[in-house]
Amino acid sequence: MIDALEQAEAAVAACLDTPAWVTTERDLVAALDAAHRIEQRLAAVKLTLVRELDGRGTATAQGASSTAVWLRDRLRLGVGAARRLVELAATLDNAPPGVRAALTSGAVDVEQVRVIAATVETVHATAGTEAADKAVGVLVDWAAQFDAALLRRLGTRILDHVAPEVADAAAEAALRAQESRAARDRHITISEQSDGRLCLAGILDTEAAAALRAAIDPLTTPTGPDDTRTPGQRRHDALADVCRLALRSGELPENGGDLAQVVVTTDYDGLTRQLGTGALDIGPHLTPEAVRRLACDASILPAVLGGTGQPLDVGRQRRLISGPLRRALVLRDRGCAFPGCDRPPRWCDAHHIRHWADGGDTSLTNAVLLCGHHHRHLHHGDWVVQLGGDGHPEFIPPAWLDPEQVPRRNQYHPRR
Repeated sequence: MIDALEQAEAAVAACLDTPAWVTTERDLVAALDAAHRIEQRLAAVKLTLVRELDGRGTATAQGASSTAVWLRDRLRLGVGAARRLVELAATLDNAPPGVRAALTSGAVDVEQVRVIAATVETVHATAGTEAADKAVGVLVDWAAQFDAALLRRLGTRILDHVAPEVADAAAEAALRAQESRAARDRHITISEQSDGRLCLAGILDTEAAAALRAAIDPLTTPTGPDDTRTPGQRRHDALADVCRLALRSGELPENGGDLAQVVVTTDYDGLTRQLGTGALDIGPHLTPEAVRRLACDASILPAVLGGTGQPLDVGRQRRLISGPLRRALVLRDRGCAFPGCDRPPRWCDAHHIRHWADGGDTSLTNAVLLCGHHHRHLHHGDWVVQLGGDGHPEFIPPAWLDPEQVPRRNQYHPRR
């Protein structure tokens, strides 16, 4: 075996010494196909060697704790890759002869072998040896057309082809098992960072995943040609919009006797001068810009604090823009009024054109609907919003974007 491998290595070295640029395109394609077949055949040889070494106990005889650890050091692999190599070698050794033949012939690659072996094992347990033998042939034929990921999906219905009499019952059993695993594994982890941000991680079951997709997918599309957010940032903002909508609905359970709400404490004088930061009730602080943006569509609860911070007087809560006024605003703007945005009213905040802290009143002539992204954009950017002569909002772009600063309007929400 070693002599044959040394000859193969010499042949490969000779190929590397041959310049590719002198080869015709047809021969390049043929050479690529041949190289791929050789790669798969060498993978079969490698797995055979790993399986034999593992069976002989070579790794432990040489002082390693396992074959995977020995391979990690010998071949300079990651321990995960070494462990998968040992597992695949065992899988191939126990697989039907047709699976090994497909790999050694170069007809399939290593990842397809993993899929075929796992699928055939399932078929064998469900429908017996004869059906499993048929499945090998079907899957190898499919592997000539489809990659491992698609082969895995097709394999979920392999019984339709090799044992149709048990296919429906097996599919139902597999679905129930999948639902059981999903229910068992579902979780969300929320880790608070030192600066007040949260790190989310978890696994959603199928129903929750569908609900999340349905809720945030419409909100993750770019809002216009000037939307420079990354896909991850758009998903973040979409999730935040969904949470704001839930808070605005008033249908969440009470928390400590109060409706679910975000509580921000800030100094009024500092807020009016656009200098005051705010503190969330869970600890982290917000910039003055963030506080003013939240105050646009919030319930304001004035409070007088003593010198030591104790509350001396708490005023009555009042909505800035709600009820009939918000309904009138929705009838006028139809959705986010920023040019090029198609967000519907339910995803929008009511923004004061002249901030209430600057003396702006709460009226239809001093308000505009903005989605979460454009609300932030307006507070942090150089755009200016005003009402045109017909009472509808228009936005003046910054000079760097349009030297003429021609007012723009939203064309996605036609007026009735």
